[in-house]
Amino acid sequence: MAYWLMKSEPDVYSIDDLKRDNTELWDGVRNYQARNFLTSMAVGDLAFFYHSNTKPPGIVGLMDVVETQVVDPTQFDSASPYYDPKSSPEQPRWHTVTVGYKETFAPGITLDQMKAAFTPEDLWVVRRGNRLSVMPVADAVAARLLAMARGQDKP
Repeated sequence: MAYWLMKSEPDVYSIDDLKRDNTELWDGVRNYQARNFLTSMAVGDLAFFYHSNTKPPGIVGLMDVVETQVVDPTQFDSASPYYDPKSSPEQPRWHTVTVGYKETFAPGITLDQMKAAFTPEDLWVVRRGNRLSVMPVADAVAARLLAMARGQDKP
């Protein structure tokens, strides 16, 4: 099992939306490095749900990967902001995963708390200028994040 961090703006799709829906296709990723991370995920991997572009940004919950290698349908929809005219159903360029709701962290782990607890080498989300929406999380870092989320470890 691997760990990941996946970002979403809460006004677009939030942890509460995932809790309500139970599962969701993680569509619209249009960065090649993030796409490559998505294609390397396995069923059963865990992902930290990160709310970005909000005050304060941070990890708000946990989800699991329930389906992999899913063709992202938004790449074929010309009305979608994620449309890719170079992609076709015969040769899709964008694959994703379906995630399932596991847990909400209250109050969550803010970006400032993560910056106090981890170096940029430990946790990519604390790197200055990092814009990736999907990134790996090392096992030891994931264990500490889970402890922090459950009030068992303070930065």
